[in-house]
Amino acid sequence: MHTRPLGSDLVVSAQGLGCMGMSEFYGRADERQSTETIHRALELGVTFFDTADMYGPFTNEQLVGRALAGRRDEVVIATKFGNQRAADGTRIGINGRPEYVRSACDASLERLGVDHIDLYYQHRVDPDTPIEETVGAMAGLVEAGKVVHLGLSEAAPGTIRRAHAVHPITALQTEWSLWTRDPEVDGVLETVRQLGIGFVAYSPLGRGFLSGSIRTIDDLDPDDFRRHNPRFEGENFHKNLELVDRVREIAADKGITASQLALAWVLSRGDDVVPIPGTKRPAYLEENVGADSVVLSDDELRRLDEVLPPGAGVGDRYGDMSPVHR
Repeated sequence: MHTRPLGSDLVVSAQGLGCMGMSEFYGRADERQSTETIHRALELGVTFFDTADMYGPFTNEQLVGRALAGRRDEVVIATKFGNQRAADGTRIGINGRPEYVRSACDASLERLGVDHIDLYYQHRVDPDTPIEETVGAMAGLVEAGKVVHLGLSEAAPGTIRRAHAVHPITALQTEWSLWTRDPEVDGVLETVRQLGIGFVAYSPLGRGFLSGSIRTIDDLDPDDFRRHNPRFEGENFHKNLELVDRVREIAADKGITASQLALAWVLSRGDDVVPIPGTKRPAYLEENVGADSVVLSDDELRRLDEVLPPGAGVGDRYGDMSPVHR
């Protein structure tokens, strides 16, 4: 697999692996299969693995740590703090207070079984704590050798600039895909490029919808959170399915899958963009990795822009957008 730079001095595989769904949110978990997926990713050249303390909660970091044990020097591990949850899964709230930053980092290091975190993100911006205080505490973790690079997730342009003034931010993680093109119009992409910050695109397959494999809501497990996501509900589902069918047509014309087309589109956005599609199955991983060799023509890019321009996806990204403090 090709590699790409994030920021000035972090190099990762052109695709990372989002590990969230291995533990929660996307139906039944299978640790054996998830571990096989992580090991297969290593074989295919994936070096960038994304997790967070809230996934599980807490169990996803443990899974990733066990799966990567003995391969530490070959990988870049990214994790996050800030979406505070109790052990029983209860959501406590968004927390960016300095004392919490320090304790959350220590807990993540222990669960991952590592002595440092390669890329440590603030998962969501705490509206009640100045970003300067949060990033100041994160910078202290760098000075202590517990963290190498700092990142933000779902932050607005002004917040990114204020954070970057405290300590260099290596990566900004935000949802970006053919049906979520907000970074192109809300100033986030422009801001990170002005500052030399890399862009990590989560949900580059539109939470699996752009794969074309979800045809009815019953294709999702009963406990899958997407059943309550606005884009998967009611008339929104059917309107979005029409868009996905157009993507499938373009993919078929090129002789690739819809997932590969969607990932190739994100990869085409620039060498500073790294998508992190999530999967817990080796077969889907192999399909996704195949996008690394796909080159889209100007005509194909034009067709995709016509089908899915910014704002084309129907429905909010989350059921309650208020937690996305930017």
